[in-house]
Amino acid sequence: MKPLHRLLTSRLIKLVANLLKLACYPFHFAFPDKRFTLPSKASPWIRSRQPTAIPRILWQTNFTDRVTLPVYLNYLFNRLMAPGFEYRFMITEARADFIRQHYSKHTFGNYSRLQIGAAQADFWRVLVLQAHGGVYLDIDAHLTWPLGRLLGADRSALFIRTKRGTLNNFFIASRPHTSELGAVIRAINTNIEENTIKGVFDMTGPGVFNRVLDSHCLDTVLYRYACTQGSFTNEHFQYLDKPQGKWHREQQHVAVVREEAA
Repeated sequence: MKPLHRLLTSRLIKLVANLLKLACYPFHFAFPDKRFTLPSKASPWIRSRQPTAIPRILWQTNFTDRVTLPVYLNYLFNRLMAPGFEYRFMITEARADFIRQHYSKHTFGNYSRLQIGAAQADFWRVLVLQAHGGVYLDIDAHLTWPLGRLLGADRSALFIRTKRGTLNNFFIASRPHTSELGAVIRAINTNIEENTIKGVFDMTGPGVFNRVLDSHCLDTVLYRYACTQGSFTNEHFQYLDKPQGKWHREQQHVAVVREEAA
């Protein structure tokens, strides 16, 4: 059981974040076209010489680097909670370039068949962590405890679990080249090739983690003590410039995987 102060900190952050989110509605009503740019790479605010098993890199992705105020505030808060971490961000095109450069034609070919951005992001996050290591956060996710203190120096991986005890993938921390991420990558490749699963969740998302990994054999933490979602921002602000909306809406009209040419 985590100390009470960890729970209180998480709830206080959520309260303040939600108040800021409410204040962003009149801001974007007054300035509907105002957007803020996320950097593709940013140095750590504080440099440390202490070696760590998990590289001090914070990874994120999104369909665009031009974001609304709530998403930008979410980004700034994560930088504040991870001052010793380098920040790296990729848009859709940069994700594809990365996989083309670092993985086989087979893996890139499978990735290229994914037609929904969230499914692409699911696959990319495990590929980038397997190659370089670090910490992945969804664009609407925010830390609830200082990241350096959460991970420590010797931890080699950390996964989050839900209230039901299942794994989720909106936060993943890992050293590079692990058997766990390797198992997830192989499973996603197989799912794409077989193309019998219709939803993003089970094709590329948390469903894969829960099918191929044993949470009892992993270093896990309840999400609220590490990272949570949707406090600073929400679906409205995140997809204001994307008419297709969130993945669960998009998959109702677009197949997750493009059929291979005959």
